[in-house]
Formats: sequence, structure tokens, C-alpha cells
Amino acid sequence: MSTPHIPCLRFGVPYRSLNQSEVKDYRDGSVKATLSQVNAGVIRRDLKTINQARESLQKFSTKELMDISAKAGELFLQGDLPIGEDGSIQSAQDYVETLSSTSGLPHVMVRKNMDKIHYALTHLELILNGLTRGIDFSVLDQGYGKHGDSPVCFFPTTHALGLVMPSNSPAVNSLWLPSIALKIPIVMKPGRDEPWTPYRLIQAFIAAGAPKEAFGFYPTDHEGAGDILKHCGRALIFGDKTTTDQYSGDPGVQVHGPGFSKILIGDDEIENWEKYLDVMVSSIADNGGRSCVNASAVIVPKYAKEIADALGQRLGPLKPLPVTDPQAVLSGFANPKMGEWIDQTLTSDFSEKGASDMTAPYRDGDRLVKAEGGTYLRPTIAYCESMDHVLSNREFLCPYASVVEVNQNHMLSAIGPTLVVTAITKDACFKKQLLGASNIERLNIGPISTMKISWDQPHEGNMFEFLYKRRSIGMAA
Repeated sequence: MSTPHIPCLRFGVPYRSLNQSEVKDYRDGSVKATLSQVNAGVIRRDLKTINQARESLQKFSTKELMDISAKAGELFLQGDLPIGEDGSIQSAQDYVETLSSTSGLPHVMVRKNMDKIHYALTHLELILNGLTRGIDFSVLDQGYGKHGDSPVCFFPTTHALGLVMPSNSPAVNSLWLPSIALKIPIVMKPGRDEPWTPYRLIQAFIAAGAPKEAFGFYPTDHEGAGDILKHCGRALIFGDKTTTDQYSGDPGVQVHGPGFSKILIGDDEIENWEKYLDVMVSSIADNGGRSCVNASAVIVPKYAKEIADALGQRLGPLKPLPVTDPQAVLSGFANPKMGEWIDQTLTSDFSEKGASDMTAPYRDGDRLVKAEGGTYLRPTIAYCESMDHVLSNREFLCPYASVVEVNQNHMLSAIGPTLVVTAITKDACFKKQLLGASNIERLNIGPISTMKISWDQPHEGNMFEFLYKRRSIGMAA
């Protein structure tokens, strides 16, 4: 496939900008695509006509849009879809190879992310039933109706959903997919290094029968991203803590930052910790350690050093493999400087007393390696003597976790805000405390990987409640 130019989509209409960027292979720097870059003025101008985009979706019923979404899921997974503006076609295998070449994800991980997106699109009825608590979808079509014996009325909180997307993991795109069935168009800034997934999804929706006017695709700069967040009534932003903290108090912006997800083992199960090593390893290392739901800490009442050593033995020997190898578990860095910064940060933090690198004895070489033509970080397990150490509650874009001993009575206050907690315990009292903890977004009780999510029970925010609000209603007979 020739090098495509990916245009901006101004509510479905391709637009080639004079200002363009390049999306490059993470290994050799070869250009895989050029990408039109638009300024904030274009975005502000287009948002003045957002009502037309909303009206294009209003012509469909929710059920029709769910059917379109399911068809889009099949096309995304295995179809041949337009890429760029010159009539070029991208097969599913082209997508896998190209995304892998610019993101560093091995092919097997790209396909797993594709499967997650496909599942979300083909199970929207299940997902929306969970998000809406079983409301009859006709209520969304006419704006009012009955839920049980009670009258209900819902109205949209916005005319568009703004999206400032990351480049680290394709499956994060699944979070915005219900908005189309909920009749809310999208205005998106794609990740700098990952335009492939959102562009392919948009083309799949259009090919499946969705109106092209419902999709705004705006590669842009920091100012343009800010205007998407400011001028769309509702928006999602992904980024590091520095970025997301700026919007933490804004009810119109749903923040998706670091997860600081954790595994907790209770007093009653700690003697059986070896039984749970597989759950710990998968929670830490699946998807190359790039997800906010990857465990970044294991909190235990005792045996922390022994557990850290066992994890070091399992994860320390892992090395980069060719991207086509089905056993590949590590991802390269699209930006080598990010890998270098993480390695330098870890080296500096380990120099502070109270932490040990438990993977070092089993790593047979450096943490930062040049291999398979790219830059990789091998896994790191840190044994920390207390939660006061800087490494005890850190998160990096690679397989990393700390292991820390904390008395069970102090665990919930020690862990801080946590996206996902897997609590391995059968203790009824501890389970009650966990269920009442306000600092946990998603709770798994039992040996369940932190990576396992339920689409009808979102681990971070409810898209329906974000995009719609209930109002009281009275209607004369």
C-alpha cells in the first residue's frame, strides 16, 4: 500500500490542510502517512454548525444505530475500508501491520485490541442496557416514556462529544463508540501517533450506513485540543496526570488519566499467594503494560519481598520479540525519548533508600534495550519497604509494578485514588469495607485480572449519564 495522506474530516467532508505532519515507523523512521493538521480556527468555525451533525443522527432510531454499529464492528474487524483521499483501500491486515509499525505494539496485541473494539460494537444492546439501567430504547427516540410504572424523560447534555485521544492503546476508542447509538456526534483530535484506529472506525461507521456528518476528525495542536474540550458540551480527555489534572474539576470533561490500578491480598488469603501469581502477572503485563487498568502495585499484609521476587522471576527474563511473533509481550516506543525518560526515572528512584529492583537479577542485561529495530523497556518489579517510597504508587507505559507490605486495616487509606482494585479475599468484613470505599472506581472481588472489564459496567464513567440527563415531566391526559 502506498503512503496515504489522511485528511481532516470536517463532519465527514475530507479536507487537505497545507500544514501536515508525518506518522513514522518507530523502528526506522520511514513515513507511513502524512496527516493534515488544522488550527483552532477551523474547529471553532465548524462547531458553529454542529446542530446539523446532531440532526443527521436524529433521523435514525436507537435500534437502527445499534444495527449500524454492529455492522461497523464487522467491517472494522475484517473489512476493506478507505484510507486517505486518493481511493486507497486498507485491509484488516494492512491496518494491523501499519498500526504495529507506528505504535510498537506487536501484531498479536493489535488484534486483541481489535477484538475488544469489535465486541463493543457488536454488543451495544447489552452495553446500553447496562448504561441506561434497562430503559426501553424508544424512550431515547421520543425523549420520554415509561420505565416500569414511572414516567421518564431524558434530554441530551450536549450537541457533540469532544475527544482528545491518546496514542498508547487502540482499545481506548471503544469508550466513545456508544455515543453514535445515543445520537451524539463526535469531534475528535486523534493521538499524534495513532490516527489509524479512529479513522478506520469512522470509515467503518460510514460504510455501515451511519451519516458521515456525525464524524469530525481534526488532527490539531494544543490550542485546537483545548477548543474541542472548551466548546463541546461534553468531552473526554486522555493523558498523564499533569494534563488531566487541569480538567479534574470540570463536570463537562470526563478525565481518563493514570489508573494506579492495584491488587490487594487479604489476611485470609496471603498464605496462598503463590496460587495467584498468574493473576498478578497478567494484570501487570498484558497489553504491554500500557493500559490504565494494568496493575501498577500489589499490596499485601506480608511476604511482599517473596512475592516481588517471584514476580521478578516470571517477568524479568521477558525480552522483545519480532512484532509478528504470537508470543510477543513487550511493545516498542513510538517515541524512543519516552522509553529513555522512564528508564532514567526508574534508575533515579531506585537510588532512593527503601526500594529494590527485583527483576534485575533475572533480566540478563539492561532495562532499556535496542532490539527488533526499536526501543523497548523490559519489565520492572519494585519491592518497596513502605507506601512512602516514590516508587510505591507510580505508573509507567510498560510492565511495571511495586509490591508493598501494608496492614490490611490500613490498605484502603494507603492506596489512594484507584481505577481498578482486584481484592483477593473471602473475609466478609474486608469485602464490606472494600464495597464502601469511595477511592475505588471498579472493584473485582476474587482472583480476577485488573485487565478484565465489563462493557455494561464501565470502569470509568457512564457514557449515557454523561451525555443525557433526566428531567421531571408531567403530561396532561
